[in-house]
Amino acid sequence: MKKLLVSFLFFIGGLGTVLQAQSFFPDFSKLNFGCDGNSITAGEQWSKTVVDLLGFATHHNVAVGSATWACHPDTQDYGSEGFAGISGGWQPTEDKQELQMRHNNVAKVHIQKFIAEVKSGAYPVPDVFVFSMGTNDTNLGSAEEALKGKTLDDVDVTTMAGGARWAIQTILETYPQCRVFVCTPIQTGSVEHNEANLKKIAILREICRAFSVQLIDCYGESGICEKFEQPSSRGKYLRDGLHPDVEGQQLMGRYIAKEIRNNFF
Repeated sequence: MKKLLVSFLFFIGGLGTVLQAQSFFPDFSKLNFGCDGNSITAGEQWSKTVVDLLGFATHHNVAVGSATWACHPDTQDYGSEGFAGISGGWQPTEDKQELQMRHNNVAKVHIQKFIAEVKSGAYPVPDVFVFSMGTNDTNLGSAEEALKGKTLDDVDVTTMAGGARWAIQTILETYPQCRVFVCTPIQTGSVEHNEANLKKIAILREICRAFSVQLIDCYGESGICEKFEQPSSRGKYLRDGLHPDVEGQQLMGRYIAKEIRNNFF
């Protein structure tokens, strides 16, 4: 009888712990999800897995393939007079319209578009926003320079560091209750590409620390590893040494979902 009583008390205690843990996490079905990125994020890839696993109410994705954090000198503001649009094209071209659209494929323009779509009523205000980009950036700049001053007035958005600061700060200022997360680039099949990504990650880490936002280490913890990938052909999770296949997308999504769940407060 005593053994049964003890077992029952242990069961009740364990059940209480489970219920307490469940109540600690938010009801994501009442929250709205937004994200931005490049070809690894565009469409329904890892972000769909995140939304499905956590049960977000909505999914607002403005990612476009080939995107960068950094603007170009001639990047247009979204919705400005003569705005050419946004293109994820990457094949060589001399078409001026296409080139302008490619130069508009940057985080600043994406975020301006995101905000415009929320203001129009097409999407609700986000409760969680995730950035996942950087692998296409070449003009890195420095976190120290990008973080000078309190406002965005003098930030050089033609660098990766400046573009990242602009985009992150703009989301935080526009939606003060929104929790922002920044994913690092993943490992690719190229050692040289990974070396460049590590430099970018160091900059993003400093910017995230400055804004007190969560950095999600997809490079070191997502399960995608250069040792099992090829530089330009199919490997374990990357279909071409850079872009995750369906299993790789789902793997990223499960990891990012876990990080959002465990770090949302």
